[in-house]
Amino acid sequence: MLSFWSESTLPLSNLATYCRSLSTMLKSGVPILKSFRVAGENSHYLRLRSITTRIVDELRKGSDVSTAIAEQGNAFPELMIDMVRVADQTGSLPEVLLALADHYDNLIRLRRTFLGAIALPILQLLAAIFIVALLIWILGMIASSNGSEPFDVLGLGLTGTVGALTWLGGCFGVAAGGFFLYMFLSQGLKGRTFVHSALLGIPIVGDCFRSFALARFSWAFALTQQAGMPIIPSLEASLKATGNQAFASAIPMVAAMVSAGEDLSFALSQTKLFPRQYLELVRVGEATGTVPEKLQELSPQLEEQAHRSLFAMTTVLAWFIWGMVAMIIIFFIFRIAMMYIGLLNNASNL
Repeated sequence: MLSFWSESTLPLSNLATYCRSLSTMLKSGVPILKSFRVAGENSHYLRLRSITTRIVDELRKGSDVSTAIAEQGNAFPELMIDMVRVADQTGSLPEVLLALADHYDNLIRLRRTFLGAIALPILQLLAAIFIVALLIWILGMIASSNGSEPFDVLGLGLTGTVGALTWLGGCFGVAAGGFFLYMFLSQGLKGRTFVHSALLGIPIVGDCFRSFALARFSWAFALTQQAGMPIIPSLEASLKATGNQAFASAIPMVAAMVSAGEDLSFALSQTKLFPRQYLELVRVGEATGTVPEKLQELSPQLEEQAHRSLFAMTTVLAWFIWGMVAMIIIFFIFRIAMMYIGLLNNASNL
């Protein structure tokens, strides 16, 4: 799915508020146990309160923060756990939590943009589907009342109540089938890699997914490097942070090449996932020893590019849905016109 959907079971809005609250208190010098306790008590999400209670218990036992939140299963995103682990090692927890809060707030804005752009076309498509079902049912009822043969408006043998229900079941069945097929293929790492790689190859859609992945990689790599994480764990965390399994599956190859002494730009180029312009920037950063700084400067531009790619994708998707609705309308105009022509011909032959 799109990378602005969270891989955790906690809502993004709660994660953003939680991270920001913790960062503010820790920066102000509030002890860590009290910071977590207050952040949990201030949360309006009851599940997060109970999770925070367990985190505080783990901290009292001597666990570090990353271990305490990792013990909560999939409540927190893997990216947050990795970033907090870096913060534990470098003493930069307030800064990391603030960066995570900004990151989740941005994901929320992107999600709202996507849903807002696609809501109206989907409602129109749903309206068209139900109007077709209503038409099938009405024509069947009319034919039943006067004892005539019902008009098959779709040409598929669907008439009356049974036909209307069959039409609805078929339409929603296809949608549900596509969703469950995606979920089935995305269950394992190999399946998810295949699906995400295939999506990257689709024009416009692939550009959108790639833009999000590059923006998140740049943000995570700059953050982890500036926090003092070693290069290999930093690359692993950053490639995972893309939210795209095609990028994450490249971790072993990139890590092996960098460990063997290859330049980072060359290792990334071998994945065939990073555009040439991006690799040139990394190459310049390597020459000057400023790769994290270069990527940090680039990250806002990539976020803006991701916004534009999302807008382009939602526009194309909206026009595709509108096209489907238009085809349904045109089809029915011709079918009804042919029905009346047939009736007129029959009447003229009498």
